Amino acid sequence: MRPLGRTGIQVTPYCLGTMMFGKVGNPDHDDCVRIVHRALDAGINFVDTADVYGPRGESEEIVGKALKGRRDDVVLATKVNGSMGEDPNRGGSSRRWIVTEVEHSLRRLQTDHIDLYQIHHPDPHTDIEETLSALTDLVRSGKVRAIGSSNAPASEIVEAQWAAERRGLQRLRTEQPTYSILNRGIEREILPTCRRYGMGTLVWSPLAMGLLTGRYRKGGPGPRNARLHWVPRHMTDERKLDAVEQLIPLAEEAGLSLTHLAMAFAVTHPGVTSAIIGPRTFEHLDDLLAGATVTLDDEILDRIDQIVPPGTDLGPLDVAYDPPAITRTSQRRRSADERAAA
Repeated sequence: MRPLGRTGIQVTPYCLGTMMFGKVGNPDHDDCVRIVHRALDAGINFVDTADVYGPRGESEEIVGKALKGRRDDVVLATKVNGSMGEDPNRGGSSRRWIVTEVEHSLRRLQTDHIDLYQIHHPDPHTDIEETLSALTDLVRSGKVRAIGSSNAPASEIVEAQWAAERRGLQRLRTEQPTYSILNRGIEREILPTCRRYGMGTLVWSPLAMGLLTGRYRKGGPGPRNARLHWVPRHMTDERKLDAVEQLIPLAEEAGLSLTHLAMAFAVTHPGVTSAIIGPRTFEHLDDLLAGATVTLDDEILDRIDQIVPPGTDLGPLDVAYDPPAITRTSQRRRSADERAAA
């Protein structure tokens, strides 16, 4: 067990992620329930979902079914912020939506409280004090035990900590960033910032959306159309594919599968509390569980550093959060009139 930041909650180094439960992954609810039970029986006590998974609540509904009779043995995390309908107010981090959607999540999860309630993405349209104020009320009401963020830049993590101190509000206790051998950018600022503020970290996609399973090789069969449609730049990035070709023989020399090497790497960093696994089938889960006791020695870690230097992202991850300063042309260029006047 590892401490989840300074919450006093203890969690396992592997967290069961349920993004693949429902129509987008495994549509068989009974099968998904069995996967949850298998993970719990193996010793995992941490389950992460989100209102948008499934999509639109289906994953939460499956988790609710799976935890009947076992709820008190599980640290349950979910998220709010993603769009849950055509109405623009059915999403985001406003007080209006948070206090509405938490009730929907509680109903779908069939529970009276959420152990960790996370803001899925930063919301540039909502003041952080507005969001923290709503989350604080949920903690005080007992509906939520702790609050966290996901995909937040280091500057916004710091801003949220300062706002909480200034206003006497609940602090964000966790952050959920992406992290893998191929995307190590959080080692530069995110992980040190989280450690400075005593925050736990749940890292997602430690297998780099499947690239670190060894199933996708340079010059070999490509990924499924759905995966290629979802993260096309990531799955076809030559730098990442080249790194995979170097990592596979390293894993073989160590007597490991690439999957086990990648998972062991993710939980080795002292700033990482738990790595989220997202199995779609029993076979996926059993393979991940088989490598749960793997540890990497300094020689292997040094060789990984040579392939992908610390603090380096080899390429973009299409589904990772980019701030408006990057995505909006108007925030990167002066208007034509301003340029002409200059």
